[in-house]
Amino acid sequence: MSTGSATLRRRRVAGRLLLTSLAGVLLLGVVSGCAGSERGRPSVVVTTNILGDITRNVVGDQAEVTVLMQAGADPHSFGVSAPQAAAVERADLVVHNGLGLEENVLRHVAAAEEAGVPVLAVGEAVDPITYTTGESADEPDPHFWTDPERVGDAAVLIADQVTEHVRGVDKDVVGRNASAYGSQVAELTTWMREQFDEIPSERRRLVTNHHVFGYLAQRFGFRVVGAVIPSGTTLASPSASDLKSLADAIETAGVKAIFADSSQPDRLAQVLRRESDIEVDVVPLFSESLTAKGEGAATYLEMMRANTRSIATGLGTE
Repeated sequence: MSTGSATLRRRRVAGRLLLTSLAGVLLLGVVSGCAGSERGRPSVVVTTNILGDITRNVVGDQAEVTVLMQAGADPHSFGVSAPQAAAVERADLVVHNGLGLEENVLRHVAAAEEAGVPVLAVGEAVDPITYTTGESADEPDPHFWTDPERVGDAAVLIADQVTEHVRGVDKDVVGRNASAYGSQVAELTTWMREQFDEIPSERRRLVTNHHVFGYLAQRFGFRVVGAVIPSGTTLASPSASDLKSLADAIETAGVKAIFADSSQPDRLAQVLRRESDIEVDVVPLFSESLTAKGEGAATYLEMMRANTRSIATGLGTE
């Protein structure tokens, strides 16, 4: 092999090595840049999917919003994975319902708060009411979202906390988002009132799977006759005497429908129906969880409209 050929070959090899090295440096830079961008993006972690939908409408594209609770899950019993628990402790802000709703997640929220993460308990800040009957009597009722006016208040609270604690967000954008969403919720409230006004007052009596619609009843003039599970949580269970007492109350009040959570089996409601001598329907409602897209309640606004129609149909408007 001539000296010239050997020199040319060495130059080609050296050139390929240089290109490979440059490509590696560029790739490392891209990967490092992506990782840095991901670490640098502000984060809001929300426990329940109903609050998650409200928060996403308020935050918009200003921060990453992570929702822990899956569609169709029970807020009283859902849990979180190890990566989700870590996300809670790394968040710029944690938004949770509070008032004891997320029973299996509260310890993670408390740990984050102890570590210095700002935490907003929405239910505690929107003038909560207490249960009046059953095992949970006199305890605070966490189901505030069944009253859309309180959800409008919640949107403002979330916006305030996001602009105060989440770095890098545009305060004006978040404020406009909260105002626009608040207008939609106000329109929902007006529409719900118009639908419920068609129900005669003597028929505005509710029996539900557990105590979940106290706020709706207070806002729109319903009377809660009772619940199949006489508690504010689905983790409780009724006794035979509880079912008998509720069956008697249903007969006395002339209730025509029992409303059961669509995410929970309605076996107990069906049992109660058989216990009662009067004809009652078991009507599903989306009470504590949003659904997947296309399943009837993918957003808070969609859920409340669907429930309003179901209640109006179940109780009759004639």
